[in-house]
Amino acid sequence: MSSIEIAPEDLPDMAHTNHGKTTAAWVANIGLTIAALIASVGLAIPVWPVVWVGVGLAVVALAAGAALRALGHGQPLQ
Repeated sequence: MSSIEIAPEDLPDMAHTNHGKTTAAWVANIGLTIAALIASVGLAIPVWPVVWVGVGLAVVALAAGAALRALGHGQPLQ
């Protein structure tokens, strides 16, 4: 038991309940999954242009997720 008392008004705000289930999160996650699959196929064959296409697609997926979050389709920062 702790002897520290915290007043209810001093508690932090409740966390959001969407758990990342937003359009921005889905687009980024699906895009990164496809990019990883393409890059791994390129590594297995090995064909380096296919690997770089996968890496490029990962960058695009991250940028799309960030853009959607900036447009309000993601979890708010505060």
